[in-house]
Amino acid sequence: MTRALPTIAHLDADAFFVAVEQALNPALRGKKVAVGGRERGIIASASYEARACGVHTPMPTSQALRLCPELILVSHANGMARYVEYSRKLFDLCETLTPIVERRSIDEGYMDLAPCGLATAPALTMAIRELQARIQRTLGISVSFGLASNKLTAAIASKQHKPHGLTLVPPGNESAYLAAFPIGTLPGIGKKTENLLKSNGITRIRDLANHASPAQLQSLLGSHWHDFVAMARGEDTTAVLTEHEDAKSYSQQETFPRDTADSARILRTAKGMLDALMPKIRADGKRARTLTLKVRYPGMDNATATHSLPEATDLEAPFYPHIGTLLRTAWRRARTPLRLVAIRLSGIENAAATSTQPRQLELFSEKATPPRPGDKPARQSARQRQLAAVVDAINARHGPSSLRHGHQL
Repeated sequence: MTRALPTIAHLDADAFFVAVEQALNPALRGKKVAVGGRERGIIASASYEARACGVHTPMPTSQALRLCPELILVSHANGMARYVEYSRKLFDLCETLTPIVERRSIDEGYMDLAPCGLATAPALTMAIRELQARIQRTLGISVSFGLASNKLTAAIASKQHKPHGLTLVPPGNESAYLAAFPIGTLPGIGKKTENLLKSNGITRIRDLANHASPAQLQSLLGSHWHDFVAMARGEDTTAVLTEHEDAKSYSQQETFPRDTADSARILRTAKGMLDALMPKIRADGKRARTLTLKVRYPGMDNATATHSLPEATDLEAPFYPHIGTLLRTAWRRARTPLRLVAIRLSGIENAAATSTQPRQLELFSEKATPPRPGDKPARQSARQRQLAAVVDAINARHGPSSLRHGHQL
């Protein structure tokens, strides 16, 4: 199964740990550098200059130093916090292009570019090139990308033209592209299985894709042999997964068709995003405590402001009064038009089990009456939650815009 456009991108940071160290200490750039432990350690990352001398991961450090006596070894003992922070910033930059980002590991991940609305492969390629340049400019590290119709092909493609590479596989060409790669390139084919397949004449991916004996494949690969054959043919329908199922945060952004300095419009847009995210939080049985608002200027500079509530909530109302303040704080250049506004809800907690019960209320039930000014806070929150559950149910059945808040009109 292929897509009309190559909208799946796989990013693979180039020599990530070393790249971070070089970004922090530019004197290391262009030199034979490795990150690893000196005493009975292994190489965790090596610069491309060091790789030219035969240094690679996970080579023992002692062997690396014999191959490359001039190797500059940087200890990773105290560096993990730096790498985690750079990883967070890297994926945050990816989320400026699309909200659908899967953080696969500290230096690898996937993006689904379908929400970008780009209609051609050249436009998608240009968007990735612009993101590469932004990452290089902002973080001082390089990233390689594979762009394809599915995750499998994109992941293999991203590793083919490092560093700072971009490999595009046109939809429909997945099988032909993968055909000549060694069989061990496929995910799930470990060294033992690779040697077993090679001993039976299956040395390239095309040999598996075109193999005519299901019985032999089952004996070599087990009951899931057909999954490996599908991969060999470039077939993969796996979706790009965000952290939504067990969310640490919920976010949404909107890029304006034209840069705008209309504060009322920007405020209305931010409130609308909060209105879109809160039903998702309630549906997941979660509550949020912290709201972050981000703005972006035409030059791609970002600014943020954050506010945390005393207690986590799954209601819009406690956050509404703070959105205007956050916008004014983040938008310091108030007369400068904005390119984008985004909000992020974090400090996620599990809601009490009883918070999901009001979903069964009828819209015009006496128990679903709106909160009254004289209500005590606890009673008012309960009434707001009951009403929100009814609104969520109607919008889920009839569409997300069936019932809207006044500021959305």
